[in-house]
Amino acid sequence: MASTSTPTPFDPVTIGPITLRNRFIKSGANEAMCLEGKPTKALVKHHRDLAAGGVGMTTVAYMAVAKVGRTLPNQIWMRPEVIPDLRVLTQAVHAEGAAISAQITHGGSFVTGMKVPGRTISSSSGFNPAGLMKGNILQRAMNEDDMARVEAEFVQAAELAREGGFDAVELHMGHGYLLNQFISPLSNRRTDEYGGSAENRVRFPARVLAAVKRAVGKDMAVLAKINVADGTRRGATAEDGVVTAGALQAAGADMLVLSGGRNVESTWFMFGSNMNREIIARVLKQQGEWITALMMKAAASSEPKIDFKPMYFLEYSRKIRAAVDMPLAYLGGARSLAHAEQSLAEGFDCVVMARPLIHDPALVNKLRSGEVTESGCDNCNGCVAYIYHPAGTWCVHNPPNDPVLNTIPAAAVQ
Repeated sequence: MASTSTPTPFDPVTIGPITLRNRFIKSGANEAMCLEGKPTKALVKHHRDLAAGGVGMTTVAYMAVAKVGRTLPNQIWMRPEVIPDLRVLTQAVHAEGAAISAQITHGGSFVTGMKVPGRTISSSSGFNPAGLMKGNILQRAMNEDDMARVEAEFVQAAELAREGGFDAVELHMGHGYLLNQFISPLSNRRTDEYGGSAENRVRFPARVLAAVKRAVGKDMAVLAKINVADGTRRGATAEDGVVTAGALQAAGADMLVLSGGRNVESTWFMFGSNMNREIIARVLKQQGEWITALMMKAAASSEPKIDFKPMYFLEYSRKIRAAVDMPLAYLGGARSLAHAEQSLAEGFDCVVMARPLIHDPALVNKLRSGEVTESGCDNCNGCVAYIYHPAGTWCVHNPPNDPVLNTIPAAAVQ
């Protein structure tokens, strides 16, 4: 929690067993920088640059807890063979003075980039619209055996992250991934103790977090990324978000990262602006994904037109801040030093950014020195398209990434 005298964004902050040098956190955002499920030298450069640029902690996005938990083939999946590559990555970040968090999760039925054998798992069974592009048309409701297995996979992934040198794990419970498929009424149609009320819907995600906390909580900060709301009709509301936050506080979370929106139903809410479907379609066509490109462009017709405004999740996040007594990280449209200062003045403990730091990894140092007062990111969302590109995510206003670095495992000796 913030103290009675408001800290500056550059003051240290303690989260569970770790202390960050400042309160700026790079949000998990799919980098597309792995090879056969392992980090590449491109991923090492990406996060080393962020650490050298001044962030307190950087987050490695979407590290799947199981091979079938990936949503795209160019994502890390956690198993012992990946440890040497993880250590190269974490050591590079530590050498620049920053901490590093592993975002661990499972896609469940949200798998857009590959075919999963059999039916995908989810909170409920039935038709799976998120799987249409790759033929994952049907999903099945998880039973108790499935839940025990997935819980164990999250624990093992957290333990592997600890062995790999990470300072924190962030359980992704938002955006439509498996744990969010329990939390959100858009996915959860169960009638047992894991369905119905908001309290019931968060029961399994809270159980997973508690298990991870027991396993690694003495050594690592245990975070959860949640939705403040789904932002669409029949989805989770801000009131549901308050219930989710309370349950995760009770389960032992060291901090919550407050996001929002769903990958299928409300990306415009998640990003506070519309996706750049033209660039996404162009990149997909370059990879031979013509059908996916057409479906992406068609999806634009059903979206409301949204103009970006800074701090777009603030009203939702305030409700969670008022309801729980635990560290919270503000995410959503923070673009300037003034926004970071406002976040802390509102009682949030950290400020989380993705697109501004993709645009300029050195933004935090520049804000500290006074070289700039705000990000030059124009919220075009062109960077999002490059989660489908072999060179990895980059800001389209900057020079492109070196594609060769994304073909070399992180631990390879050159």
